[in-house]
Amino acid sequence: MSQIEQGLAAFADFMWGPQLVALLVGGGLYFTVHSRLRHFKYLGHSFDLLRGKYQPSASAAGDISHYRALATALAGTIGVGNITGVAVAITLGGPGAVFWMWVTAVVGISTKFYTASLAIMYRGTDDAGNLQGGPMYVIREGLGKRWTPLAYMFAVAGMFGTLPVFQVNQLVQITRDALAIPAGITSAENHFTFDLIMGLVLSVSLFSAAVGKVKRVAAVAGSLVPLMVLFYTVITSYLLLSHLTELPAMLALILVDAFSGEAVSGGVLGAVILIGVQRGVFSNEAGLGTESLAHGAAKTSEPAREGLVAMVGPIIDTLLVCTCTALAILVTGVWQGDAIGVTLTAQAYDQAFPGVGSYLMLIMVFVLSTTTVLTYSYYGSKCMAFIFGTRSEKYYLGIYMALITVGAVASLDAVISLFDGAYATMAIPTMLSTFVLAPRVKSAAQEYFRRYDAGEFLQKPDHEVKEGGD
Repeated sequence: MSQIEQGLAAFADFMWGPQLVALLVGGGLYFTVHSRLRHFKYLGHSFDLLRGKYQPSASAAGDISHYRALATALAGTIGVGNITGVAVAITLGGPGAVFWMWVTAVVGISTKFYTASLAIMYRGTDDAGNLQGGPMYVIREGLGKRWTPLAYMFAVAGMFGTLPVFQVNQLVQITRDALAIPAGITSAENHFTFDLIMGLVLSVSLFSAAVGKVKRVAAVAGSLVPLMVLFYTVITSYLLLSHLTELPAMLALILVDAFSGEAVSGGVLGAVILIGVQRGVFSNEAGLGTESLAHGAAKTSEPAREGLVAMVGPIIDTLLVCTCTALAILVTGVWQGDAIGVTLTAQAYDQAFPGVGSYLMLIMVFVLSTTTVLTYSYYGSKCMAFIFGTRSEKYYLGIYMALITVGAVASLDAVISLFDGAYATMAIPTMLSTFVLAPRVKSAAQEYFRRYDAGEFLQKPDHEVKEGGD
């Protein structure tokens, strides 16, 4: 292991102690209790908002609809973390880690309701006078100048946590395994040249979409992400039906191992919990604040509406997509082999779809990784603009696209450590500011729910709702 890998691993280990698990999981539990579960009652209303049943007021600020805000946020969360991250969780923490991923999703529903509501409640302007959302603006506008160091802490960590290296690394790996090696283009032992060329091609091809900023990214995500979720659900349903007899035993194994830790090295229960929470947060990003960067761009003047839309994210992302991946890996038995990362997941689908499983996974990883890269380029540029001004965004985008090539040739261990460390750092300012401002979210939500229950919001027929509608 190189000194860089050792340094990144040490930083990630230091940041991901029990205190961070308490902050994220305990924080989510606190928001759940603090809200008295009231937002769960309006889950159906969340889907009405996504379908465009409610129009925003004429004076509502923002650039994109509720649906595209969620699609953009999901493009950042439903990525290779749902495929590779789950595989890593099971490899390192055993089947029990999946249970703790579920826990982060359940409490993350409340966390996202609070953070996304704040993203609308406390939007701020950048140095060019454009309205922006995100934890750094929530901290600056909602808490005042003495909290500004926390805003910069998030922005700096956000620039690193949204780099494209993990997504590209795994896309190149599965392309190499599924296409290049079988075709004799490269070998399993010497593949640096192939990885480098892939990285260069991806850098150039993704640049044109990224320069369109949030509206272009939202349009791409809104079109592709729902299709991929449906596609993944369908093929996984077939896989699970073909292994139906193994399914009860694997579900039982997840529950038993979650509280015993027998499948992890040394049988350390704390390791199972820690790995499950890590990978769960990596999957749904609840408490990190990245989703606020997307939801803060929604065209609405009702903070609670965006909170309701955002809370759908962990349900789709972790409880649906990650569960599909986990069960596919477990019922096929591939988790007991030596493969790691996306290769492990591909093996599960190859078993269910002989000869084509790897290609199906390649399609999934290609779409999800590229949409995540585009979303992250938007997130990272917003973080850099907060620190250095909007003129820096054009330089950031060039650097960002160049780092796609770095991600193609980097080691998976180094990439995971980089993201784990950055994500942990982002969570601190996001969760602390949300704790302080939670009473304001609760007050705004109670007022919104009162008006909604009183029938003050009229639904519009679908054909009357235009893009950008609430």
